[in-house]
This record gives sequence, C-alpha cells and structure tokens, in this order.
Amino acid sequence: MHPQAATLWRGPRWALSLLLATLSMLAPFAIDAYLPAFDGMARELPATPVQMQQTLSVFLLAFAAMNLFHGALSDSLGRRPVVLTALAVFSLASMGCALSPTLGWLLVFRALQGLSAGGGMVVARAVIRDLYPPAQAQRVMSQVTIFFGAAPALAPMIGGVLYVGLGWQAVFWLLALIGLAQCVVMWRRLPESLHPSQRQPLNVAHLLRGYWQVGASARFLALTLASAVPFNGMFVYVLSAPAWLGGHLQLAPTQFFWFFALSVSGVMGGAWVSGRLAGRIPLRRQVGLGLAVCAGATLVNLVGHAVLEPHAAWSLIPVSVYSFGWSLMVPAVTLMLLDMVPERRGMASSVQAFIGALTNAVVAGVLAPLVMHSAMALALASAGLLFVGAAGWWWVRGRWPQAGEG
Repeated sequence: MHPQAATLWRGPRWALSLLLATLSMLAPFAIDAYLPAFDGMARELPATPVQMQQTLSVFLLAFAAMNLFHGALSDSLGRRPVVLTALAVFSLASMGCALSPTLGWLLVFRALQGLSAGGGMVVARAVIRDLYPPAQAQRVMSQVTIFFGAAPALAPMIGGVLYVGLGWQAVFWLLALIGLAQCVVMWRRLPESLHPSQRQPLNVAHLLRGYWQVGASARFLALTLASAVPFNGMFVYVLSAPAWLGGHLQLAPTQFFWFFALSVSGVMGGAWVSGRLAGRIPLRRQVGLGLAVCAGATLVNLVGHAVLEPHAAWSLIPVSVYSFGWSLMVPAVTLMLLDMVPERRGMASSVQAFIGALTNAVVAGVLAPLVMHSAMALALASAGLLFVGAAGWWWVRGRWPQAGEG
C-alpha cells in the first residue's frame, strides 16, 4: 500500500469506485455498443458476417497483447501517466473507426482501440490495492463491478438507438467523446497511488524477471484461468448476440437490451453479495459458492435446451444466474492474485488481464463462430468453459489447501 494511502482519496469510497469503474467500462462499451449495427455495417463496408466477426477478434487480440504491458509500465512510470495516455489513444482510434471507408481501415483502428482500451481497467485494480487493505479492497472491487456492470446493458441499447437514428459511425463518435471526457476527469481527479519508493526499474532485464516470476507460477496461472475462462461461459453469448438473439430467439436489435439487462443484473447482484461477504467468510469459500451457482445455472441451461425450443421467455434466465455466480467469485480471485506478488501488483493485474483477454479473443475468433448456429451448441460451449475454470480452481485447492483462507 501507499504509505500515505489515507490522504490520497478523501472522498467516499463509492465515489472512487465509480471513478475506477468508468475506466473498466471502456472496453466492454467498445465491444458491445456496435453489436446492433453489425448488419448495417456489413452492408455498407461491405463485409460478410464472418468478416464482421473479425472486428471483434482483432480488438480482443490487440486488447490481450497490450494488457500484458499496461500494468508493468504503471509499476515503473506511475498509475496516472499510463491511464491518461491510454485514454487519449483510445479517443483517436475511435475517431479513426468512425471515419473508416473500408473494412480494412476499420480493422486497423479497431486494433488500435484494443491496444488502448485495457489501460484503465488493468491499472484500476492496482490502484485499489495501493489504497486499501484486503477486506476493504474486496469491497471496492465489488463496488467497481456493480458500477461496471451497467456498461454491457447500456452499450447495446445506446448503440442501437444511435445506429437507427444516425448510422453506425455515430457509435464510434460517441466512444471518442467518452474517451476524451474520461481523460479530462482522470487528469483532474485520479490520485497517483504508487509511491516513488515502490516504483520498479524500467529496463528489459528487470521486466523479464518480473514476467518470469509471475508467469512461471503454476498457482498464479491456475487462479487466472479460474476467473478468466468461466467469464467466457457468458461472454460467448455476448459475442454470438446477433445470431443468438436475432436468429434463435427472434428478437429485434432494439430488444437486445433485455439480454444485456438481465445478464448485467446478475453481474451487479453477484458483486453486491461479494462486497457484503468481504471479511466475513474466507475467500476460498466465496469462490466455491460462485462456481456452484454457475454450475447450477449451466445444468438448467443444458437440460432446458435439450427438452425445449429456445425462447426469450426462459433462455435468458440461466445466463443471468451464471453471471451472478461469476461476479460473486471474481473479486475474491482477483484479490488473491494481486497479493501473490505485492511488489508487482501492476504486472500481476496485467498478466491476469492478458490471459483473460487472450481467452476472450480465442472464444470470439474460433469458438463463437463454430457454435453460434445452435442454441444447444452455445449451451455446451458455456458448460465446457465453466468446467475448465472450475478445474483450475480445484487444482489450486488440492495443491495449496491454505489458498484463500484469509
């Protein structure tokens, strides 16, 4: 923690949570806001549905690659410079997307968006642990998740309205304005939470030693998989939203909001419960509860699609409950990861975000196109992703029974 942590932020804790949540919201907003405009963009650019799917994949691949460095750079340069630079680049990239005349140019600027969108999210986790001890840090992370949860619900609704009224370019102009507004607010309000005495040397050899320390830890990697892979159990539905919601469930683009609203309600509810449980039960028990909720929702999802036709009246509910379970466990796992390497929290956050974004990119570019044709295939894919994450957690519990006791 920063030696003067108590004096760096004098406002209420929820206000800092809201400030940091806006940073974390940038990437999901950039992913979800333009989904209702997919068909219109494909006609204008022109592009096939598979080519349009690559605008998601290239964003996520770039997002994953740069996430490996945001936190490490913040360990050396400070938290504020990394956040402000990332926001400025994101705004310029969003302008480029809005002005793109062809699919090729759109892919270039989507990649640049991906390179910059994760800076705030990665650094925000480190800022929280810089300023708060474990139990309070978990509460702040839970509050951040509650506020952050609004992005996936609002993004497609706002994107759908802008697309219908002003065209798909308006979505990216909005993203540019959001990035610029955040840059101004963070410049004025975000404290520098990394004390000069805690900064790491910025040289290649030192960075490589740090990456080796974090990346060579089997426990760290397994814990990261335990949070990152189950997330894709619900994210595969977001990625497949045009086919799943518009095709299988027969919803109009302006009705996509219901899926995102229910899922985000699950995320926000799980985060709220996580904050209430902070300091009251061991972290390991909280992770187990979250995985159990995900498993129950997955079983209902599989059985339901085996015996019933997909329908919006019931198909959206298991995904929402699954979201609740994931959100219940992820603050606890994140806190465990950051405290494994307290002297390199920025780098730890970077590696966690990198692995998470890399799995997202694989799911977006490979798995989602393979399973989006069938509601049952989507349910099976979600179940498989949960199984991988749960296996990572139970492997950690078997090898290190004391993990998450605090």
